[in-house]
Amino acid sequence: MQLTSIIAIYVLFWVISAFIILPIGIRNHHETDTAMVKGQSDGAPVNFRPGRVIMLTTLLATAAFGLFYLNYANQWITMDDIDLFNSEERLQQE
Repeated sequence: MQLTSIIAIYVLFWVISAFIILPIGIRNHHETDTAMVKGQSDGAPVNFRPGRVIMLTTLLATAAFGLFYLNYANQWITMDDIDLFNSEERLQQE
């Protein structure tokens, strides 16, 4: 696998991990009984910590990419294993 492919796939894992991590631990004003600022949205987070989000996202993305790369290198799960509709066989018949 080329370095550019590795970087592109890792970035995809990182973005997906960010969407998984973002809502974890977030509290709004109603849950914490804090006063709202004028013009602020009802669902605006009170305790958003971007450093924590970046750290947890990087950890999750690195673990997920590590599993992906190990599977790529060792071929634990291949396309033949997940071909539920026998598409390879149908392509050979045509």
